[in-house]
Amino acid sequence: MPYPLHHITLSVSDVKASVAWYTAVFGPADIVEREGDGWKRTRMTWPKMDDLRIAVMSHDEAPEGRFSHLNRGLDHLGFDCGSAAEVEHWAAKLDALGFERGPLEDVQYGWVVTARDPDGIPVEFFCGK
Repeated sequence: MPYPLHHITLSVSDVKASVAWYTAVFGPADIVEREGDGWKRTRMTWPKMDDLRIAVMSHDEAPEGRFSHLNRGLDHLGFDCGSAAEVEHWAAKLDALGFERGPLEDVQYGWVVTARDPDGIPVEFFCGK
């Protein structure tokens, strides 16, 4: 039985800024907000994207500083694209939104473009060869 990823939850410094970034990139989402003692979380679901679910969460006791992919844990988020043209589409969308991104790369195993969310978490759009 396959076990597809149900959701991913990212710890962020500013839930509202992260929700704004992800919904700008992926479009309007169904939103569910929760708060507890010392934390708040917003879960975004995109029904038009096979129910992609990303939650962003802040913790009152989180250390200061930006995300670094060099620390143990998350390195980046990678989203599957069906073609090099689709990777180019995401690059153009990031440009249109005014979001900084890396170059369009044509590497031996695929095509890729990477941006960073407000906390510096790399978000990659990838199509394998």
